Amino acid sequence: MSSQQPNQQHRVDRTLHDGWRVRAASGPVPDDVGAGEIAAEMPGVVHLDLLREGLIPDPYLDDNEAALAWIGLVDWTYETTFEPTPDELAAASVHELVFDGLDTVATVTLNGAVVAEVANQHRTHRFDVSTLVQAGANDLVVAFRSPVKYANAQSVVLGARPRPYPTPFDAIRKSACSFGWDWGIATATSGIWRPVRWERWSTARFDRVLVRAETAGETAAEGAGGSVVVEVAIARAPGVVESSPLVVSVAVNGPGLAEAIPSTVVAVVGDRASVRLELDEVERWCPAGYGEQPRYVVDVRLHGEQVIDSTHRVVGFRDLRWNTEPDADGTPFQLVVNGQPILVKGVNWIPDDAFPVRVDATRYRERLTQAASAGLNLVRVWGGGIYESDDFYDLCDELGLLTWQDFLFACSAYAEEEPLRSEVAAEARDNIVRLAHHPSLALLTGNNENLWGYEDWGWKLALDGRTWGAYYYHELFPKLVAELAPHVPYAPGSPFSPGGEHPNAEAHGTMHVWDLWNQKDWPHYRDLEPRFVAEFGWQGPPAWSTLTRAIGDDPLTPESPGMIVHQKAIDGNAKLTAGLVRHYRVPNDMETWHWAMQLNQANAISCALDHYRSHWPKTAGAVVWQLNDCWPVTSWAAIDGDGHAKPLLHAIRNAFAPRVVSIQPRGDGSGAPGLAAIVGNDTDDAWSGEVVLERRGFDGSVLARAAASVEVPARSALTAPVPVEVAEATDAAGELLVASLGDVRGLWWFAEPRDSALAAAGLTVETASTGAGVVAVTVTAGSSVVRDLTLLVDKLDAHASVDSGLVTLLPGESWVFTVSGVSSPDAPGALGAFSAEAVADPRVLRSGNQLVAPVPPA
Repeated sequence: MSSQQPNQQHRVDRTLHDGWRVRAASGPVPDDVGAGEIAAEMPGVVHLDLLREGLIPDPYLDDNEAALAWIGLVDWTYETTFEPTPDELAAASVHELVFDGLDTVATVTLNGAVVAEVANQHRTHRFDVSTLVQAGANDLVVAFRSPVKYANAQSVVLGARPRPYPTPFDAIRKSACSFGWDWGIATATSGIWRPVRWERWSTARFDRVLVRAETAGETAAEGAGGSVVVEVAIARAPGVVESSPLVVSVAVNGPGLAEAIPSTVVAVVGDRASVRLELDEVERWCPAGYGEQPRYVVDVRLHGEQVIDSTHRVVGFRDLRWNTEPDADGTPFQLVVNGQPILVKGVNWIPDDAFPVRVDATRYRERLTQAASAGLNLVRVWGGGIYESDDFYDLCDELGLLTWQDFLFACSAYAEEEPLRSEVAAEARDNIVRLAHHPSLALLTGNNENLWGYEDWGWKLALDGRTWGAYYYHELFPKLVAELAPHVPYAPGSPFSPGGEHPNAEAHGTMHVWDLWNQKDWPHYRDLEPRFVAEFGWQGPPAWSTLTRAIGDDPLTPESPGMIVHQKAIDGNAKLTAGLVRHYRVPNDMETWHWAMQLNQANAISCALDHYRSHWPKTAGAVVWQLNDCWPVTSWAAIDGDGHAKPLLHAIRNAFAPRVVSIQPRGDGSGAPGLAAIVGNDTDDAWSGEVVLERRGFDGSVLARAAASVEVPARSALTAPVPVEVAEATDAAGELLVASLGDVRGLWWFAEPRDSALAAAGLTVETASTGAGVVAVTVTAGSSVVRDLTLLVDKLDAHASVDSGLVTLLPGESWVFTVSGVSSPDAPGALGAFSAEAVADPRVLRSGNQLVAPVPPA
């Protein structure tokens, strides 16, 4: 390269995604795969390349996971060639290769020279190749080592530490769940899983850009001003002295601004510049259900003689904090946004595919829109997965879904020694910088369950003095957050008690509730009054169409070989049975077993959410484990691996509705048992009317009645005791309690369904097309109550979805289900597969009655 500086020009990127090939370099490669090269798609991983070429079966089907375990034991080499022109080389003085994601342990060479050795999936790698790149063909090679072998070897070097699974995922900076989890397939992937590009520039470029939007404070009036703060660090080309004049300009555009705010320009001093723009009036960004989500575009440019680099960030103005000031009940964990306490309605998120590279912006939108449709306002990105792509966080900003981001440490002790120590710091810096500007980012958390594990899971003895991660959670991460994102709250772990109490203490901070699924029955959720529940869940199988697509067992049974492969939890099926049998008898036929387990999952979480919400604001939020799945599996998810909503998603939607009524066991203060109707109002308007309490027979007859006028203030809850004459049944098997306020109601059953007199559901069904791909299904109950009526639409059309479920109808009542996405070869307005006769099939139109009373012949 010439020692003369080229003319200043804007930094130029070229993606390097074409012409890649991959081959097995060493390891236990089957003969039918061999050592030959195959085409590789970028970004990608080797499993998908092999699958595309027909060299392996689909890992998601049957027991193919075990048959493909060899892939993680093989070293894989990726190669491509790119050809710069002489003009491209001469136009810039610095040439860099940038890998946004390498999975995971690799040697990068260019034209035969080693550029770098890397071992971290979770960070960006940037390499200066100015002295290596040449005009004409350039050979780029990325040689990956077996992640399984590397992890095992590093575990020996660093010292074995406690973990829940055999492969030492704690010894490698790679997605923990890629080695398998209690809901996930083991893939042990290798590949260039995020974009790769060649960047060329002269003079200088942005090295780091931090942008934050600040409000005038949570007490400021709506429409008050705000500030945009931009802090940049630059990288200078070799030979460009610090005295060379460079400036940074910042401009803002967005809602309420008549035009873009004129650029503010500041000089770069050394390699840093800081800019603050004051805006006289801004609109506040709010979580879903609490207002709109206005966003502002901040353009940042680096100038020499001309603009030589530029970027932008999209921000939102909001004031956000977590209140952890001790009170009479312990230590709250209460989210406050723009001065408003927020009832957190959350879900935990895992990678949406075991091969995350397949999750694009469209897939993220589908999944997050499903979450928003269920009334959610927070998504926690769990620490055993990945830092999701920018598309994920952009969509959360757009939809008003707050994000709680774990640093990627989960359920294990982690070494604090090199080489992990430096890698952890680098990945944390990368991702704090990348994510900190998002208005949806509500919390950064040091780890998942490691503080708890250290106290309660026998780690102290097993560690025998070894490090376990405390330095990361209590020193490194808070220091980096304070430096790079001082506006983002941080917690050392989940669960966590802010005052130093036991990390999973009920009365302090955040809590994970898992002893019910593992040991107890789900009504015991009512035994706890946590301040904030960050994890709890109950298992259920995926949608029927997903199950039968992925598992080819004949016969298919709850314990047939494929079903066991697609059940990863320890003693999972035994826990499913134990959790069902107290409520419903275990069905003998597979399809009814499937419905029973899905229904019980939904009922379990309904019980928990109704209970937790009834204790608002003492219990300030609940985050369900989990929203999504990464492959077809029996799990805790509300949306299965094929994207189908399980009944659980309807349970979440019902419990997280803006206005709810539930009936809860409440004592009267004297120790006597009792019932109360809890009226929850999570809206900005007061809710007034008459709460009607009725004890009814299953035939609809009113056996006792009481009423009271109430006014429930905005964002609050009210408790209305149920009089004894209404609360005590004369025939527990045939009665229920109904509490109504307007058209919102809650139910209390006096007996478990298996011990009740539920009759066969006598249903009338009508269907009508209401638009292209949309069908209205009207179901009317006959002479008896119908419990948890649910339409399993995937059995008729795997592309369809339904807007509601788990509907209980009193005799003579009707409900309209809206089915969308109906596939039909006919003109818009056709019913497709959704004729009244097809919908009325008892395999499709399900209820709890079917698990108690015989289903009448069709």
